[in-house]
Amino acid sequence: MELKIDEISSCLELPSTTVERWVRQGRIPVKMIGDTCLFSDTALRKWAEEHNLPYHPPGEQQQEKQEETSENLADAIGRGGIYYHLSGQTVEEVIGEAVSAMKGIESESDRQALYESLVAREQMMSTGIGNGVAVPHPRTPLSQTGIPTQIAVFFLDRPVDFKAVDKKPVYVLFVLVAASSQQHLHLLSRLSYCLRDATFLNLLSEVPAPETLITKIVEFEARLSGGEG
Repeated sequence: MELKIDEISSCLELPSTTVERWVRQGRIPVKMIGDTCLFSDTALRKWAEEHNLPYHPPGEQQQEKQEETSENLADAIGRGGIYYHLSGQTVEEVIGEAVSAMKGIESESDRQALYESLVAREQMMSTGIGNGVAVPHPRTPLSQTGIPTQIAVFFLDRPVDFKAVDKKPVYVLFVLVAASSQQHLHLLSRLSYCLRDATFLNLLSEVPAPETLITKIVEFEARLSGGEG
């Protein structure tokens, strides 16, 4: 195969300067002819595995990008679920109850990893975005777990102090878990669009039924997609 340095860098998720230096040093199975890299897909994939590096050939990258940007909130929430009467009086207790209830987590080690990642994120900086809403999420994607991309919505029994930016206690959580940074940013952008709207916030304050919330999200996403087009 033939690719430019920056394309190889993208395949390996490494800075181009690092890849270029490694090629010069003979540390990577790529041969430079001018500004073009010649390499064997099989050899480069094996090298990446041996060095615990990701490897996404251009074709796979395009497919992944299309899949990630086609994800929508309704599907992600449908996968994660909508829950009511979440108990807990502290951030740690609320997150623990939420993680225990979440679907699609097949191992206790994955569940524990998610809990620890969410708590660590809150300790670093609150995900309380204001107006009684928090969007807990891992600092980095938990790509090594089998947890599917999802947004789980939780309505709390009683508001909890998340140290939100507006100092208001939180009564609803949107727990966002994504398999990649791109997927995370895509869903977070769409969710933020909804959460900036006063009518959507008013709906949340009424603790709507699942079908009512999903219907409103579908409506907002249709509006957003129309604007993007």
